[in-house]
Amino acid sequence: MGTTTVYRYIAEAVDILAALAPTLAEAVRTASGKASAILYGTLLPIDRIAADRPFYSGKHKKHGMNVQVIADPAGRLLWASPALPGPVHDIKAARTHGIIGALAGAGVECWADKGYRGAADTVRVPY
Repeated sequence: MGTTTVYRYIAEAVDILAALAPTLAEAVRTASGKASAILYGTLLPIDRIAADRPFYSGKHKKHGMNVQVIADPAGRLLWASPALPGPVHDIKAARTHGIIGALAGAGVECWADKGYRGAADTVRVPY
């Protein structure tokens, strides 16, 4: 099988999975039925050359993409955001995707790490 065919199959599979994925509104609706939610941002490492500065995260000292995740209290995935360049801070990424406003609007109690300090009253962060 040729490389081009493999990449086409991968693209088709990703498109099908993306079409089945819940939207942010559906995830917030699901989270509102739970006791609370977990908001977490992570850097997914990517293979980039040094010239691609927009993807370089100084905190992690590597190239990557920032992805925000909403999970239920048991840690089951409810929603994952589209990827942003690596140096984007977690709170900025969450605001860019409208996560904080959606969770606050639905009144969902949310637990997050210190990167979300000052996000909203419903987002709880450690001291």
